[in-house]
Amino acid sequence: MTFSTSLQRTVAPFRADQVGSLLRTDKIKQARLDLTNGTLDAEQLRMIENEEIRRIVAKQEEIGLLSITDGEFRRAWWHFDFLERLDGVEGYDTEGGIQFHNTTTKAHGVKVTGKIDFTTHSHLEDYKFLHSVVSTGHTAKMTIPSPNMLLFRGQIQTDLYRDPEVLLHDLAEAYKKAIRAFYDAGCRYLQLDDTSWAAFFSEEAKAKLRSNGKDPDQMLADAAKLINQSVADRPADMTITMHICRGNFRSTWAASGGYDGAAETILDGLDLDGLFMEYDDERSGSFDALRFVKRPNLQIVLGLVTSKYGELENPDDIKRRIDAASKFVNLDQLCLSPQCGFASTEEGNLLTEEQQWDKLRHVIHIAQDVWK
Repeated sequence: MTFSTSLQRTVAPFRADQVGSLLRTDKIKQARLDLTNGTLDAEQLRMIENEEIRRIVAKQEEIGLLSITDGEFRRAWWHFDFLERLDGVEGYDTEGGIQFHNTTTKAHGVKVTGKIDFTTHSHLEDYKFLHSVVSTGHTAKMTIPSPNMLLFRGQIQTDLYRDPEVLLHDLAEAYKKAIRAFYDAGCRYLQLDDTSWAAFFSEEAKAKLRSNGKDPDQMLADAAKLINQSVADRPADMTITMHICRGNFRSTWAASGGYDGAAETILDGLDLDGLFMEYDDERSGSFDALRFVKRPNLQIVLGLVTSKYGELENPDDIKRRIDAASKFVNLDQLCLSPQCGFASTEEGNLLTEEQQWDKLRHVIHIAQDVWK
């Protein structure tokens, strides 16, 4: 197999990239238990988190990653921790968890109880710490949930948003402020994580929406509109990507279906710099959806290496799949990553920390072979 020569990228997203979350270390897990038991206070927990984040930042740099995250070590959930700290949003304990294939998450949710806004946020300080410990020549990457996640996961418990257009407006304005605040804190690489698109991937999923009195076509249009309004005023030197996933909890998944039901909207309708697309197994469908990539400056990060288990994929198989994708999108517009993070929630996927690093090394080595 022969690939055309293509330079390594020096700006995000990188040829070998990562989604963001990493397995929580034993020290982090124990510290959180100690906090719950009252034998550790919040300040002591943060000091331990700082120590462990420094360690995993150094490890990411050591193995050759250019995009560096804090592993989401300060979070319990990839989305709720951010959303419930927006103005007008609260976290609460639900009656049941989110259903995944053969398993369920712990019970938690978010509700909108007032006007949605962004004034300040603890994640800003989290990013500032990450930024301060990332070495020159590497890029600190911040991951936050897409605003769509509040539309799809939030319970609206206020009369302020009887008009859905008002909700979309306020949510977009809050995210504009958030994006600016992260930029002012030094962030130049921001990723929006979004599982909501999976609601449009299969006829079964869309039928479920209709049975609940919802219009899938309107919801799809609203989701795209919300993203585009949210990122409309981003600074020119800030990269914003989106990671699209079908669920990732304890090495299992929540949804199936190819991208076709929303491919044109996602690939030709979102004003983003890159898309991290889950493609690690048959649930993700074919690369045919990539035919909707029309912009030459849109980077597609192929999630061909699974984060769900530790066994390493055959590198030649991954290279063949990159070759297949390049029939739809120029190789210069493609990158490689795991299909998701390793710990979307603090429980983490079912593999060891060393297997996690081996997976990331695997991505780097394959990318180095492909994009010489």
